Amino acid sequence: MPKHQPAGGEHGAARTARPAPRIVPTQKRSRERMERILNAAVELISEAGSDAMKMSALAERSGISIGSLYQYFPDKSAILGALAERYHAESRACIAEKLDPVDTPAAFEDAFDGLIEIYYQLFLEDPAIRDVWSGTQADKALADVDLLNCWENGDLLADTLARIGKREADPELRASAFTVMSLGEAAMRLAIAGSADEGRRVVDAYKRMALCELKRALGDIDSENV
Repeated sequence: MPKHQPAGGEHGAARTARPAPRIVPTQKRSRERMERILNAAVELISEAGSDAMKMSALAERSGISIGSLYQYFPDKSAILGALAERYHAESRACIAEKLDPVDTPAAFEDAFDGLIEIYYQLFLEDPAIRDVWSGTQADKALADVDLLNCWENGDLLADTLARIGKREADPELRASAFTVMSLGEAAMRLAIAGSADEGRRVVDAYKRMALCELKRALGDIDSENV
């Protein structure tokens, strides 16, 4: 699968903006401790939001000292960044799994529809992901990471469409796929802001608009191969 090469400097900057914990765990015990910290953070964020989460409360919930916590994460932003990375990794894995077997336009439409439904349910069922997403938008470095994630997820869409069309994905196709993935996050936030009926209509409207653009891009690919 070809990798997307950013056309502008801002995308290159995003690639170097990934926040990192102070300790990169290599031993099983350290990895387990980091996961315990992140899981505790999810619990606290789900209960009261990221703004209300205190490092002292997180240390207590994690069962470690505040000094040990700061060895792993220097501040709350680093924790939000690690959670965002975890959600991003899960998202990419899910998208890749659903799109990997796709080889026809009809199969693509079904897979895309299913992915949006999975994403919507995640936003409905996991309050922490909403708060983490909001937190990333308020932090320039984390917003850059989120932007990069949209490019990477867009690449998965673009490469799938290019594979169906039996050609390389050009910058226009990648831009369409990137835009669709970027607007997906905003659509989910709008969907969960209102009633269940309103949310359903927002999600369905997003799917129609996104598929219209992606099918247009696929039609352009097909026309070039006639």
